[in-house]
Amino acid sequence: MPQTDDESTEAAGPVTVIAVHGNGGGSFRFSLVAERTPADIRFVAPDLPGFGSAGRQTALPTMRAYAEWLADVVAQTPAPRVLLGHGIGGAFVLEMLQRHRGLVDGVILHAPVGALLGQRRFPAMMKPKPIRWVVQRLLAARALRPLWRRRFFRGPVADHVVEQFFDNYGRCAAFGAMFDMITPRWFNSLAPVRVPAVLLWGGRERVLAPSQAAAYATVLPDAEVVMEPEWDHFPMLDVPKAYAMRIADLAYALT
Repeated sequence: MPQTDDESTEAAGPVTVIAVHGNGGGSFRFSLVAERTPADIRFVAPDLPGFGSAGRQTALPTMRAYAEWLADVVAQTPAPRVLLGHGIGGAFVLEMLQRHRGLVDGVILHAPVGALLGQRRFPAMMKPKPIRWVVQRLLAARALRPLWRRRFFRGPVADHVVEQFFDNYGRCAAFGAMFDMITPRWFNSLAPVRVPAVLLWGGRERVLAPSQAAAYATVLPDAEVVMEPEWDHFPMLDVPKAYAMRIADLAYALT
């Protein structure tokens, strides 16, 4: 179970945090956090194939392929290691744990995608491929960015950060494929994994309801739910310093 903030600062030795981004994004979403993490945290944020700066590349074909790619990245980092998965990044973390539990010392799933997919409207709407194409382009459309900015962010996010955030949606080759890979059938196939874990959620979350956290007990039975009352879905951009410090505290507590 995570320690208090005072206790976590006494942890010895550097911890590697490998941050896995959500759909339409890339390592850029964690760039402000990487600049603000304590010196004794190694912060690694890869671009998944088909996303971010790798967005022009072909997406991988299956969840297992993404999990194996991620396992290779994790294995190249120094231990102790904590995996941080945000949004669909949490789904890739869960898939990796099915075969590579021994690679990590702890897991932080931040508003992950996977549970209760059959009950959510957005995944149901995104089943037809033409709808995915339209939605992706609407998210990247410059004319709509003032609207999306109010919908996605609460903090005073810099203009250049907002521009790159939405540009990444437009170049993301893997965006639509995620709705075929991350499904109720996939989630129900996951076996429970015993690993020190935290389910991190924002109390003002507008993308994935905090009530979903309880549904992850079937796959992470040892996980503790940690709520940050003022956070929305992208605190790594809204409040990067606070996010960096919270992730550091949790990483030390888990290891």
